[in-house]
Amino acid sequence: MDCGIIAKYFPNLSDKQKSQFAALGSLYPEWNEKINVISRNDIDELYTRHILHSLAIAKFNLIDNSQNIVDVGTGGGFPGIPLAIMYPEKQFTLIDSIGKKISVVQDVIEKIGLTNATAQKINSNDLHQKFDTIVSRAVTAFPNFVKQTHKLLEKSPTSSIVYLKGGDFEEEIAPFRKHITLYNIPDVFEEEFFETKKVIKYRVN
Repeated sequence: MDCGIIAKYFPNLSDKQKSQFAALGSLYPEWNEKINVISRNDIDELYTRHILHSLAIAKFNLIDNSQNIVDVGTGGGFPGIPLAIMYPEKQFTLIDSIGKKISVVQDVIEKIGLTNATAQKINSNDLHQKFDTIVSRAVTAFPNFVKQTHKLLEKSPTSSIVYLKGGDFEEEIAPFRKHITLYNIPDVFEEEFFETKKVIKYRVN
């Protein structure tokens, strides 16, 4: 599986980052044979639909001012694992309530030597740490997500929720509009898959 699409948009990766991204191309298909971590239709498009999609957050520099980030509902490790590779100086906590998915995430973290990421099987309601930023990939309607997770944020003017979302969600975000900035992923990635995809940055404070 070719990871060249990552270098296309991020040409300044270190050798270590390149090898970590390359390793994902064999680890996820291996796991997918045992556990349906990624949709069977999507596994061949792993680098575009999961890894590059996650990295839209990095392309827009939306967590540059954060040191401590939590990925809520990480599933198979997205967006947390690609972001942790991209930002080796930041700390990432990846959480999900489904144990078999966290087993995959823990294995991938270990096998690619990702020292700045940890994974926990836990519901966000039961997590008592505080973070600079929450990241996630559309695990629920945006208002529900804010309600469930905002308590995890540090009380700081820069604390935020960064949420990858597709389709038409104007009605969903209407109550939060004055706190939100929208970023259109097609502005930075040209692949057709991203046509309706956006990143929502919501400042809670």
